[in-house]
Amino acid sequence: MGDERSVLVKELVETRGGEPVLGGAEGVPRAAGEVAAGYAVVHGFANFYAMTARADRAVVERVNLLKGRPAGQTGSVTTVPSALPGLFDWTRLPAELPRRQVRSLMEELYGLGPFGFRGPAAERVPGHLTAVQDGVPTVQVIAPGRACPSNAFFAAALERTGAEFLFITSANRSRELPHWRAEGVVADFGREPGLRILAHADDAAARRGYPHHEPVSTSVVSFHRAAGRGRSGLPALTLERQGSLSADHIRSVAANHGFALALAPAAAVRARARAYVPVPGGQAR
Repeated sequence: MGDERSVLVKELVETRGGEPVLGGAEGVPRAAGEVAAGYAVVHGFANFYAMTARADRAVVERVNLLKGRPAGQTGSVTTVPSALPGLFDWTRLPAELPRRQVRSLMEELYGLGPFGFRGPAAERVPGHLTAVQDGVPTVQVIAPGRACPSNAFFAAALERTGAEFLFITSANRSRELPHWRAEGVVADFGREPGLRILAHADDAAARRGYPHHEPVSTSVVSFHRAAGRGRSGLPALTLERQGSLSADHIRSVAANHGFALALAPAAAVRARARAYVPVPGGQAR
């Protein structure tokens, strides 16, 4: 099995002109063109792998089914750093959560690495990418952090599609952990006809670049409502998912911007990374 995966990775390199990596002179433009053509692209995303496609309803439904999800499951979105604030309707923030402080918190978390934010959805975000929570239409934005080369891929894909945002999800089958190695991505998705792969140049180096983040789906903080007040008396944001960045780390960052942090029940346990077990021949499974 290890040899077969090595061959598949080699085939991917050869079929993409030797540049199937983030930051590659040919790989990124080609992958952007494939997004525009309706393909999903599994790509390096901070310290693990994500799957990105056009945000059209039909494409989102197809990717959901590919992962083993219900076709109509609400999707998350991503975009380039400069366009991220425009995905939210800032007029719908509760008075306890001042816009300037929320924005500054987002900037710091985004500077640290991959993160997810849920807030009131801007009108331009379609219904299949929003979820009503506490009576507010919300959108979940998943971003790789400023340092990630996947931002260049997003920029190229947005230019090719003419869109303001893209659909994004973790690179895994439903109810399995996301991949952080190209070999695992190839094993799960390498032969899917409607999907392409754009690898990290070096998976181990990508993982080392985020020492505070586990290589799993991002943590998600929501700000469409205030979750009461913390012991400090500060208004509380909600940690919906304790993913790559720990609750303790997020809590300390939030305090710097005048917020406490309340954990949703689903965020009580932090997600853990997929383990790759060495097998004979030096590969992993």
